[in-house]
Formats: sequence, structure tokens, C-alpha cells
Amino acid sequence: MKPYYNMNRSRLTEILNRMNGVKIGLLGDICLDIYWHADMRKSELSRETPHFPLPVVEERMSLGGGGNVAANMAALNPEKLAVFSVIGSDWRGKELMRLLEKLDSGFSNGVVTDSNRVTNAYIKPMRKGFSDVEYEDPRLDFTSYKPLSWEVEDELVKSLDRAAEELDVLCISDQMPYGVVTERVRAHACCLARQGLRVVADSRDRIGLFSGVILKPNEIEGTAAAGLNPDELSSAEDFAAAAHTLASKTGNKVFMTLGAKGSLYADAKETWYIPARKIDKPIDFCGAGDSSLSGFGMAIGAGAEPWEAAYIAGLCSEVTIRQIGVTGTASRTQVLKWHSQLEI
Repeated sequence: MKPYYNMNRSRLTEILNRMNGVKIGLLGDICLDIYWHADMRKSELSRETPHFPLPVVEERMSLGGGGNVAANMAALNPEKLAVFSVIGSDWRGKELMRLLEKLDSGFSNGVVTDSNRVTNAYIKPMRKGFSDVEYEDPRLDFTSYKPLSWEVEDELVKSLDRAAEELDVLCISDQMPYGVVTERVRAHACCLARQGLRVVADSRDRIGLFSGVILKPNEIEGTAAAGLNPDELSSAEDFAAAAHTLASKTGNKVFMTLGAKGSLYADAKETWYIPARKIDKPIDFCGAGDSSLSGFGMAIGAGAEPWEAAYIAGLCSEVTIRQIGVTGTASRTQVLKWHSQLEI
């Protein structure tokens, strides 16, 4: 296993600057994150029911799921960002599109609207009392529980085909049991990869079903796809062996994230280990995988070697997990600043 510790500032700056010309696509399950902030000091017992309501004093909305991957790509300022997904014709879909269109990224719309589908949304009620501590209630989820129709699949595939020749890299965010990356859509993306498009796939439950792409699992998803038990692995060397097994088993290259341990890049011949940098707590790891996928894809599109892209992906994640209470993004300026002060 090869450690890849140090990328000098000159090389990092060179790759980041090349991102100006990257044309990148995001295929996957985009979501709307909705935060309801309730001030319980204003709550009064209901006259109709024996409950204290949540007095919402602030509502915030942001891009979630694959939408957060797109937001992180936009923060790195590509020449073009194309998003391919499916939303419903409800108000949540309209708000999701409004947020996507606000991205300063050369946004190109490959999103299909399906009137029979619910737009993915996660509503997070946050309650606060006399103290400064804020608590999150159980989340309210809006999502579809039936597969895409053939007609919607067809429209999505055609949308991909129209844009594929322009793209340098396509990233896939496959998160939902009944999401947009269906068997047919996945097979088509893999076909585009075999035709020369660089494709990076992140999938919560189906990472082992992709072929001809760079796989981007976390340590749990990757070891399970390799046929191993993640509970029996602990060291970076253990996970390196799992990543190599997955690469050999699927014929794909593998970029595996390891949380606080860093990440790995493996192909059929060699494995590179990229250790994590030391970070003082507190941290908020929500969205770290999205930042990693976007940073890796953007770096690949900018001509970085895969192990260099893994290093940059780690920097992006480390920038965002230090942003507390938000699903953050990492700009090039933030990445350079963090690189200048990091300590292994």
C-alpha cells in the first residue's frame, strides 16, 4: 500500500485552477432539506388537543441528497454543471429547482418532472427553549415508494445522452430504494463509461452493480460489496485489502472513504492510502460524503491523477465538517486555506 501524504501548494493550485474549464454532471436523487426552527418559549397549550404546538419562527431550505453534491460542485466553480434527476410537480419540486437555478455554476437543467412522483424532501423540526441548546425532532420524510415509469426513465436517459458528449465527468448519487438510478439508468450510465465518459458512482445499497466506473463507497458499503464484514476490519490496511478485493471483483477502480481514518484509492494493481488530517472538534459530518464525491469528480475532470483527486476530496470534506449546523460546501479558497494550515 502506498501512502500519498503531501500535495504541495503549487500542484493543488494548478488542479484547482483547471476546474474553471470542467464540465461536470450529477445524476441522482436530489432532495430539498427544510429546517423548521421552533421557539418553545412561545408555545401555548392547544385548546383543541392536549398538546403544545411547535411555534416555528424560522424556515430554511437548502439542497440535500444529490442536490448537495451539485451545490458542492458549484462551490468549486466549474465551467458547466448539469443535473439529471426526477422531481414531482409539487411545490417542493419548484423550490428545489429554484435553489438549483441559483447556483452560480453554468447550471444546465436535465431534471425531468413527473406529476405522479413526490419530490424528495426532508423536514427537520428544530426546537429551542430557554437555553442555547437546540434539539432536532424526528425527521419528516417525503419520498416516492414506487419505481419510475418507463416513459420517465426514457426521458431521463435521453437527457443524459444529449449532454454526455459535452461532459468531462459524470458523478452518480444513488441514495433512494426507489430513486432515479434504476437498473436501466444505471446500465446506460455504465454504457457511457465504456464509451469513454469518466463516471464516478456513489451508491448507498447498489455500489457493486456498477461496471466500468470509479466506485466511491464508504468503508461500510465498500467492504460489504467486497463480500466482507466491516465489523471484522479496523485498520487502514484491512480496508485497503477490502478496497483491492472490490476492485478485483468488479473490475472497477475504487475510491473508498474511511471517515476519520482518511481514504483509499485502489485499482487491480496498487492501492494508495490518504490519511485524514487532524481536526479539532466540534465537527458536523453531515454531507461529508457529498463534498468528497464533488471534490473527487471535479479534480478528475481537471486532470488530476485519481490518488490526487482522493487527496483533494479529503480536503473538501474536512472543510465542510467544520461548518456546524449546516450542510456546508467547500470553495477553492477555503480548500487552499485549509491546506496551508493542516497537520497530519
